[in-house]
Amino acid sequence: MEDSELDPSELGTHKYWMEAYAKEISNFEHNGDPGDVWFGEESAIRVIDWICGCGIDKNTAIIDLGCGNGYTLSELAKEGFTNLLGVDYCTEAITLAEKVTKREFPELKYQVFDITKDNVEELGGKFGLAHDKGTYDAVSLNPENSKDNRQIYINQIVDMLTDNGLFVITSCNWTDDELLRHFSEKMKLKCVIPTPQFKFGGKVGSVVSSVVFEKL
Repeated sequence: MEDSELDPSELGTHKYWMEAYAKEISNFEHNGDPGDVWFGEESAIRVIDWICGCGIDKNTAIIDLGCGNGYTLSELAKEGFTNLLGVDYCTEAITLAEKVTKREFPELKYQVFDITKDNVEELGGKFGLAHDKGTYDAVSLNPENSKDNRQIYINQIVDMLTDNGLFVITSCNWTDDELLRHFSEKMKLKCVIPTPQFKFGGKVGSVVSSVVFEKL
């Protein structure tokens, strides 16, 4: 069974995010507002709590794909994780993350990186855990070559992970079952992180899906 592609959206374009983060930089500089947490703080905290409780060493190399304002990395740093890298394809996002987090957490590392175009060797090593909250969605919403770019994304994730490395993804566009179909050729399901559910028309669903995979 092949899932239908998502309808194209400006949320899948570099221009949209470049402009959005430029505004957030200005808001932070003038008002001290660090910007939005994509999908909300509750969703982010559920994933952060899972990472903290999954048993990986605090020195494990962790990469945050589409790091935005650095919220996830700063929360992991508070929990004692020490080897953290945030990447985003928008220079503006990296600038914002550094402005928001570097004073309290100078050890955090950031890098401009486009997962659909750049070589994973540029990241400087393999990662025991990769985290994504919204980047795969953005790739899927891109008006150009979304299907091909999704496959590139999947291959890149596999290449950047260590053996048995973990991949934690949160999506508001794909269901748990769809994500499992997309990633199952290269990874095995480890668990689904429970998310709040709603019932509509007799069917039960979730606003977001958070799924953990393990590299085969």
